[in-house]
Amino acid sequence: MPYPAGHREKTRERIVRGARTLFNRHGFDEVSIEDVMSRAGLTRGVFYSYFKSKSQLYAEAITQALREPPVTRWPEIRVDFTAVDAARQVIQAYLSEQHYEDIDGSCPLVALPSYVSRSDPTVKRAFESVFLGMVGLFEQSLQQEKRPDRDLALVTAGLCVGGMVVARSLEDRELADDLREAATRVALRLCGWQQERRRRTRAIKR
Repeated sequence: MPYPAGHREKTRERIVRGARTLFNRHGFDEVSIEDVMSRAGLTRGVFYSYFKSKSQLYAEAITQALREPPVTRWPEIRVDFTAVDAARQVIQAYLSEQHYEDIDGSCPLVALPSYVSRSDPTVKRAFESVFLGMVGLFEQSLQQEKRPDRDLALVTAGLCVGGMVVARSLEDRELADDLREAATRVALRLCGWQQERRRRTRAIKR
């Protein structure tokens, strides 16, 4: 019995989405092809009819993250925003407690930079595309305000990513929260975008 139209595309999407969660949760090296295919309800042998290698799968997982707009990844970002509003909200959402806690759905820039640094060009290009997407948003916002500054856009994107990477690496939760919030304030101040006031919340330590 033939598969319905679109079956292969939907299966590929399911494999990639599951792999992205596993990579974020465990890291590239700790996730096997068997793990990925088991999560998708398939066998290892099927893998190679969709992907040439685990690195190709990883690159597609990063690209999938790039296709998702910020409003999908972080619901607190409004849909009806101007470019400047979007940039400010992305900074706040990227360094938010919600993103800090969301390991499985994390932006790949935060989750797996150590692997990418020693990976092949295909993976690096995919990773680079995600970063340039963020830089482009900041550039567009600055351009709209008639103060174009690519250096500032690059530094702001680096501050967002680096701030979250380091925060995730700290054992002291209070220090991690302080770092995230400081990075948010500095990024917004550098770009001249007023910060929306938010009530600070901390996870209850038991």
